[in-house]
Parts: sequence; C-alpha cells; structure tokens
Amino acid sequence: MGEVRTQVKLTSIEDIVKSRAGLITKDQIRSIVTDAMVDTGAVRSVIPMSILEKLGVNIYTEKTAEFANGSKEKVGVCEPIYFEIDNRDTYDEAFVLGDEVLIGQTVLEKLDLLVDCNTQTLIGNPKHPEGPVSKIK
Repeated sequence: MGEVRTQVKLTSIEDIVKSRAGLITKDQIRSIVTDAMVDTGAVRSVIPMSILEKLGVNIYTEKTAEFANGSKEKVGVCEPIYFEIDNRDTYDEAFVLGDEVLIGQTVLEKLDLLVDCNTQTLIGNPKHPEGPVSKIK
C-alpha cells in the first residue's frame, strides 16, 4: 500500500466553547485546513507545534511515544482538537512533534473511516454510509 493523504480541518475546541458561550464570534474560531498523511500504524495522531500555536491549543502533558524504528521518547500531548474529515467529525488529543499532520487510528476509528488500498484514499465504512456508529455493550 502506498501513502494515503487526506484533507483535514483542525479546530480549537476552546474557541468553539467560547463561541457557544457568546465570548467570541463564530468567525473568531481558529481553524486550519491542511493536508495530512494517514498513518494506519500509529495509534495517536500527530500535530506539529506550528499548527498548535495557530490554533491556540496547549500541551498539557507528556507521554512516551514509540517510533517506527523502535526508539522511544517523551513527547508533548495537546489538549483535544476538533478533527473534520469527509464531513465526519470528532475530537482527540494528539502528540506534538514533526512538521506534518498525521492521522492515527483513534481518529480513524471515531470517524469510522477506512483506507481503500485500491484508490489509496479514505472511505466511510460501507456498513455505516450515513456516518459513524458507536458500539455500546
């Protein structure tokens, strides 16, 4: 399988909350539309510090990340960010590092998106074409 890329809209959840409370207007909500690599081997998503700063989102803790080469390192974890891909949306924390956005499994699972290996694109789960469905047991 080759590289899978997608457009993602990242939005500051703090700004969304402020807007709902009437503290800022909707046009003051900080968001960015950017190209992202889909990384099915990663559990968490990754956001570069430059994008985090534009969104006004903070790092709140550090966690150990294991990289593809097997090395481990403590990296920053940001407050939750609102992710929108293909008219599906969710929020999630992300590791803060690197210079590009990576979409990991937690966001893909929450959005119920699958990688189509033939077209190298993301597709909505055919079992749930109308949008994500969460299982509750």
